[in-house]
Amino acid sequence: MGRKKGKTGKDPSLIAENRRARFEYAIEDTHEAGLVLEGWEVKSLRAGKVQLVDSYVIVKNGEVWLLGAHITPLPTASTHIQPDPTRTRKLLLHRDEIARLVGAVERRGYTLVPLKLYWKRGRAKLLIGLAKGKKAHDKRAAIKERDWQREKQRILKGGRGIA
Repeated sequence: MGRKKGKTGKDPSLIAENRRARFEYAIEDTHEAGLVLEGWEVKSLRAGKVQLVDSYVIVKNGEVWLLGAHITPLPTASTHIQPDPTRTRKLLLHRDEIARLVGAVERRGYTLVPLKLYWKRGRAKLLIGLAKGKKAHDKRAAIKERDWQREKQRILKGGRGIA
């Protein structure tokens, strides 16, 4: 049984979400990956000081890497280290998952995008999506559909509809 959501409706295990990725890309498959982090990064994640907006995932030499994710160091971080907020972080996946991702990225032209960063059993996990880029007309259709769903909810709720 999963955790219950609080009064705000947010999942307490969610650290950050890349909502822009779902708008820019058509997500076809998702994989859960662990992250190799330093101590100050874990503290910053617990404080929610992370952005996934301009980040992306690459496969290089049989390993998967997260680039461009910005983890802001806390001012209470140790004084004897120099934290790099946008350093390249290694992702932990099984060998067969990496092989599948390599096949999809290199042969079929897919892109790997980070979707969510969350806690699972005390460990930070990253949900990465195997995606294809959307065309401009697909994005306009998504906006139109979202607006229609919002308007439909207003009408069903009994509020003001289209005048």
